Amino acid sequence: MNYFTDEKEWQWLFDNAIDWDKIIPLYYPEYPTQDGIQNKEELLGFFKELLTSTGEWAAGSVAGRARKLDEDGGGEVVDGSVICSETLLENYREAKELAFFGVGVDQKYGGMGLPAAVSLMGFTQVNRACISTATQIGFFTSIADMVERFCEPEDRERLLPMIINGDISGSMCLTEPDAGSDVGSLRTSAKHLNDKWYSLNGTKIFITNGGGGLGFVLGRIDGAPEGLKGISLFLVEEFLEEGGEKKRNYTVAKNEEKMGLHGSHTCEILYENSKGKLIGEPNQGMKMMFHLMNEARIAVGLQGLGGIEASLAYARKYAEEREQFGMCLMKLPLFRRNFEDWEAERDGFRALMVDTISFFDQYQRLDLKKRHHGLSDEERERFSFVQKVVRRRTPLVKLYGAETFTTLSQKAIQALGGHGFMKDHDVERLHRDSFAPLLYEGTTQIQSLMAMKDLLKYTMSQPTKFLQTMVGGHPIGNIFSGEGEYHKRFSGVLYEFRKNLMGLLMRCFKPDDGDITQVFSPKYWRNPKQYEKIMEHAETMAFSISYLETLKVLAVHADMDESRKELYDRYYRLVLPRFASIYCDWKNH
Repeated sequence: MNYFTDEKEWQWLFDNAIDWDKIIPLYYPEYPTQDGIQNKEELLGFFKELLTSTGEWAAGSVAGRARKLDEDGGGEVVDGSVICSETLLENYREAKELAFFGVGVDQKYGGMGLPAAVSLMGFTQVNRACISTATQIGFFTSIADMVERFCEPEDRERLLPMIINGDISGSMCLTEPDAGSDVGSLRTSAKHLNDKWYSLNGTKIFITNGGGGLGFVLGRIDGAPEGLKGISLFLVEEFLEEGGEKKRNYTVAKNEEKMGLHGSHTCEILYENSKGKLIGEPNQGMKMMFHLMNEARIAVGLQGLGGIEASLAYARKYAEEREQFGMCLMKLPLFRRNFEDWEAERDGFRALMVDTISFFDQYQRLDLKKRHHGLSDEERERFSFVQKVVRRRTPLVKLYGAETFTTLSQKAIQALGGHGFMKDHDVERLHRDSFAPLLYEGTTQIQSLMAMKDLLKYTMSQPTKFLQTMVGGHPIGNIFSGEGEYHKRFSGVLYEFRKNLMGLLMRCFKPDDGDITQVFSPKYWRNPKQYEKIMEHAETMAFSISYLETLKVLAVHADMDESRKELYDRYYRLVLPRFASIYCDWKNH
């Protein structure tokens, strides 16, 4: 089995759903490339060869060890450090041989410097094989990106080769015992020592891969403002060289016992006069950490996708072999109908994710260039556009992927009947693992509030314009628009959403004095109290937007390729009753 060459859907998406014409020039401004590649076709061929290699590795070695890693665990804490299990170390060794840790790192540091889209596709393959392994490996590649993006040249030159070689990885250290979703209430303190060095004291909990060797740590410099505005970001290494010897700089106090994700480390870390180097300027930590958090949220969407693929592939194989009532399960009408719906959701979400990483790749590359070299006028315009798309999509793919993984892994268990409840079958492990993506990097409720905020910011900043857009988007107006058939069909769905959203907003924001004209004044929306009524609808709003974004992507694909029309139709039939239920709730709650 190969997760790339044996998957026609992934091959179609690679060829048609990634905007290589926009991405490739950002990495390879001229041919031949540094590696002697002569043109775009050769380059894409190389990317496919790489994904074929990772697809074979993930489907073979990584998937083959997944159950053992779940049983053995990722390792244990000994004398304040995490010691990895041999099973996890074997996956690390093979990842290093494939140069997986440095796929996206600039070649001058020893990496391959490949587009993020290639790296993220490979990451999805590993998630399908073993989410614990992918989680651990993800903190090599994401921390390497943070070092390359935000750290000083001497730190980049020292740390990046170590990460690429698999010697160290890292973590993002936000959560504290009394500061979970409310990051602004953190208590980790930072006292200035000299230059950019500070002494940190505090405790961080639920830190994924906390024993990796270094961490990006949020803390508050003495005298800084309360809340998010007073938070700074520090690079803190587990060991520092002092007098020719390595000295422990922080302590890993515990590796949590979890219901799932057994092969990944979730740590409690103690900082006791730990030396940390300030990254950027004081009190600007959240801006930089948000970059890593948003990257992690998109990665969680890919985790969800990998888990969905694994769950349904396992269930389909079982259903095609298991006979009941004189036929295999897949031929039973109700079972077949349910499975078709599950696979429609998988295929629709996969299209959304691939479209998202196409934009995310451009955003990542342009952001890096902006920080280190500056952008041209054309690049600034493109950066502004892709940044908006990525901002809109980030909470959606996180919540949609995580929630759907949990739902469909449960369905996979049910598809196996009593066998699904037994540890002899991988679906029970996949379902246990599915709860981690629901919780880390911000719960579904947090993502829903973010999505709602962005929607209302657009809608309420210019309510008159929103009304005009809604009226102008009526399906009748699209009949002679010249757009493709499926774009027109999507426009009808979008119109219904906007119409029902406007009704919800009018009901929630209706002025107490009955003067409805106030809602067309921007001043009316500056009162925070106006938003209290709408917040209880944040989750249904977020899922509605997720379905809309997916339909929009599928409409583009259907107008592009005749073979993609069936998927649009299948997905539309799946979500149409969900829209109806949501709109009913908006009208009657």
